[in-house]
Amino acid sequence: MLKLFILSILSVINITAFASVDTVKVPFARVLFHDRISEEQNLLDKDDGKQDGLLKVSNNDEINLHVTDVIFRKVNELTDSVELNDKISSNNDKVRYLVYIRDLVKNFRIAYEAKQIAPSLAGILVDNFKKIMDANIDTLSMAPYIKEVPYEVGKINADIFDKNPGYHESENILYLKYCALYPDKILSTIKPYVNESFADSLITATTLRDPVQVYNYASATNSPEGQLIHRNPDPIVKVVAGLSKTPNALLYFPFLDNILHNKITIDSIKKYIGDGDKVDYFKLLVKTEIGYSSRLISKDTPIAMIGPNGLRDVLQHKAIEDFITPINELHEENNLSIRMKAIEPLTAEEIYYVLVMGENDIYTSSYKYAFADMLKKMGPTPRGDQLLQNVNMDYFKKFIKMAANFNQLNTFLQLMPKENSQTLMKGFVANLDNVGSLEDAVDVADSYSSIKDTALLKTILQNVKDNEERSIKDKNTKGQVIYGLLKIIFQSANDPKIDLTSEIGIPSIYSISDSVLADDSGRIIQQVFFYGDADGKKYFPDFVSSFSVKDWKVTMQKEWVEIKSLRGQKIWIFANRPLDNDTNLDDSAQIHLNRYLYKNDLEPSVVIHRGHSYWLPRTIDRMPGTAKIIVLGSCGGYKNLNEILDICPNANIISTKEIGKGDINKPILNYLNQDLISGKTLVWQDMWYSLTKLFAADKNKDVRDSWDNYIPPYKNLGAIFIKAYNKKMEGK
Repeated sequence: MLKLFILSILSVINITAFASVDTVKVPFARVLFHDRISEEQNLLDKDDGKQDGLLKVSNNDEINLHVTDVIFRKVNELTDSVELNDKISSNNDKVRYLVYIRDLVKNFRIAYEAKQIAPSLAGILVDNFKKIMDANIDTLSMAPYIKEVPYEVGKINADIFDKNPGYHESENILYLKYCALYPDKILSTIKPYVNESFADSLITATTLRDPVQVYNYASATNSPEGQLIHRNPDPIVKVVAGLSKTPNALLYFPFLDNILHNKITIDSIKKYIGDGDKVDYFKLLVKTEIGYSSRLISKDTPIAMIGPNGLRDVLQHKAIEDFITPINELHEENNLSIRMKAIEPLTAEEIYYVLVMGENDIYTSSYKYAFADMLKKMGPTPRGDQLLQNVNMDYFKKFIKMAANFNQLNTFLQLMPKENSQTLMKGFVANLDNVGSLEDAVDVADSYSSIKDTALLKTILQNVKDNEERSIKDKNTKGQVIYGLLKIIFQSANDPKIDLTSEIGIPSIYSISDSVLADDSGRIIQQVFFYGDADGKKYFPDFVSSFSVKDWKVTMQKEWVEIKSLRGQKIWIFANRPLDNDTNLDDSAQIHLNRYLYKNDLEPSVVIHRGHSYWLPRTIDRMPGTAKIIVLGSCGGYKNLNEILDICPNANIISTKEIGKGDINKPILNYLNQDLISGKTLVWQDMWYSLTKLFAADKNKDVRDSWDNYIPPYKNLGAIFIKAYNKKMEGK
């Protein structure tokens, strides 16, 4: 209250000061130019919806008062100084500087409204303007003053003083500041600067960061940018420029660092490119990845290892295209020598990379058979720790997460001495706070829910506690949050008495009421995404026929089906028809259905994805932010899960570790709809208990086993962790 009172008094004092009559007498010939400055000040004052002499440019009262003081008092002082400065002698010169001041306020307002400048920089902007104005009056260069301020400030002032003798030098200074802020835009903006002394160094820096972009520009040899690249003396740039003239050049980029260090030649790679052996090319990728990975430990990142068309990007693409897709497509083939033929030529280490690179694409059966083949190729006495050493521990956290999710972790850990397995699991949960994203932490959370070995679970939990204590000791806020949340989440998985909703402050993950799901008209809107591949066409008729005519009205439209309840709670279900995917008709159907829902104010609170995990990104792109329940097949890993929760932060998510199965999805949706139509609160534990009994009695072993891989919202530990972390970090 005291702070608010003081701020209120300051506001009154400042407003009074700003409204006071100017003591400097302005000749009639220049009154109009003073008025134009006032008009710009008033336009800025109106931006917060109220013209009261107090600029509200942020939620911080101190910043608001500071900016108000700058725009009114300091700008008024500038106008007075123009009138009083004897060095500005003629009327025309005084008018010119008054116009400069008008432009200062105007350009700040435009940049602020476009969110191109932080309002807190207003003071620096005006102070810098005053220094440049004084230098300009004395016909001195403004470049030293442009150099000392942030880009946003320098840009506004340099554009105003474009006749200053230091303008060209200032432009160069500003461009270098711009390049530091936006390095990915160097090549698209460098054209006016190709003859400047710094141009070559910018090209070299861009080549180290994004050689593919340099390659693309180098291909246009007659353009100013292309000529700049081809004349660059740096050896790295020379190699990339040379590759721009080579067929299939992008396939050479993964080896760029080794090429530059003379560890491999372009000619020796050429035999694997084009019509070369795809297996040998993949082997070379793996060999290069293993060689590069050891350098990452010492924070030495090889050129073109990461990023578009870099080593890891190509390695993943080739793992999926040449190995995972072929064995997935043969998932109904019982003869394993036929089904797994694609990976037969690969070593254990190479299969390891197929697995970790294919997390979002590999089928459960494909993983299990490939995992078994990997162990077989490790020799008569396989050692899991030796395999990890052979790959320099590269992607080992991803490997452990996948092994846990596919119920193979215990098998793998038993292939090494106990002390080594304990060290490995200690490393699995270490340094989760030292990476840029939450992916490793989410992997740890997901893995915990998949592990059945109680001793191993205790080891992981203890390691998490140890890391939390370390973070507290080091006053590491991020570490405290990550490990503190993992600790309580893991403890709740072992102790049903722990209520995570209240413990970590997120909306309920145990139940959801119809009142939360219903819109203002009392309707629960569902949207179901189908895809026009073989599976979509197979399961769509069964999906539609599962709604009895006694309880539901089914209306088939050209591109979608509408299903509405005839009793109980109003439930309206909209599912696009799985029209032919090869001609993008399913894509059009989804787009048109989304438009229809939007136009008619129909906001889905339940979203169901019916399709392979590789279709999920398309569902996510069209997913409404109003969804409170989301039913997926395979989640497809951290990236997809994070994007879903970014769109729908409080969604309850049902997913599976493998591809979703129609024989399981149907009972899930039937249970869901029957509970909703009755107006009951959905209690996930009750639902899972009932469905577990149902599937335990199923004669199909494949169905029984697959049900064990489905995850209810209260056990989706990765999703719970992301929600809780985002909640904890709000405002920090």
